[in-house]
Parts: sequence; structure tokens; C-alpha cells
Amino acid sequence: MSEPGGGRPRRPIFFDAAALEAHGGAVDPVAQIEAAHESAAVLVRSGRAADDPALTARLVALVDEVGLATVADLWAARPARSLPGALWRLYAVREWVRRHPLEASREYAAGMRFADVDRVVAGAAEPPGPQELADLLDAVLRGVFVGDFAVALHRAAAFCRVVSAGRADLTEGSRSAFSAADLAGTADDLDAAAALWREGGLV
Repeated sequence: MSEPGGGRPRRPIFFDAAALEAHGGAVDPVAQIEAAHESAAVLVRSGRAADDPALTARLVALVDEVGLATVADLWAARPARSLPGALWRLYAVREWVRRHPLEASREYAAGMRFADVDRVVAGAAEPPGPQELADLLDAVLRGVFVGDFAVALHRAAAFCRVVSAGRADLTEGSRSAFSAADLAGTADDLDAAAALWREGGLV
């Protein structure tokens, strides 16, 4: 499986707010799209080529370094079934688990009985407490850079399906139902992105 974008690996890009601000104002939308896809490709390609545990740890914790808003500005607007769109969803799920650890573990635990296959694919330690889920999402992101990227996407999709099932079971009302459905949709998008990666079409 060739890395997305091809070519010689380059130094990974770490974006901060100042760097993004420098591109503010009347930004060419085509340039924004190109920057989103190129930055995602460089990040993944460089991380997978480096064989450097310290760099991998930094890439996993990218949001900790630059902030979720910065990553969102760069990638969140891209289609879910694209490389930047998939990366955004992986980082956003990791950040949700870290910001809401008790909610995440409660919903995941509740969903486990409705999603036997997905709980196995996700691979969280049981019982799935806050630390176990944080470790799971870190492991998923490490898989982007040092393992099978498609497997990492499938694991994230399975995690989302378990949480979606738990959220639907624990909460009532249309807002909660829509939230659970959105998360199930995210899972479908991540699985589709995995299939595209295997075909060499996730760009």
C-alpha cells in the first residue's frame, strides 16, 4: 500500500494559531482545500516514514499541542470520506473522550451489550473506564502512523458504534437520538474511508 500523496517524506507540519492567522483575510477557497489535503498527506506520510516513537507520540497528541480549533480550521470542512476529513474525526473523537471521560465510559459501557462485534473490533480493555478509553483512542491514532491505517479507522468506527448504541439506550428525546445517529454516521464514514485507503483512494 503506497502512502497517500506519494513522493519523498517531508518534515511533519505542526500548525499553530499564529500560522493559521497569517493566512487569514481573503483566503482563496481552492488554496484552503489544497492546504487541507496536502497537510493531511504530509502528516500521515511523514509519521509513517519516520519510525520514531517520540514523533509518533507528538502526532497522536497533536490536538494537545496546537488545539482542537486549529485542527478544525484546517480539516473539519473537508468531506468525511477524505484523508483530512477522516483525520479530523479521529482527533475529534479522541478529544471528546479526554474532555468527557465519565460520559464516554458510561455510554461505551452501556453500548457494549448491543454491539458485540464492534466492541471486539474496537478493542477497549474491559471494564472500559475513562483511562481504558483514553488508551484505546491513543492506540487507534498510533495505528495511523505505525500500523495498518485501515485497521485504525475500523477500530475508531467500531468505537463510535458502541458509543452510539449506548447513547441511544441511556438518553431520551429527539436531540439525543439525532446525536446517536450522527455518531453512527461517523462510524460509516470511517469504515468507508478505510476501504478507500486500501484502494489507494483516500486523499
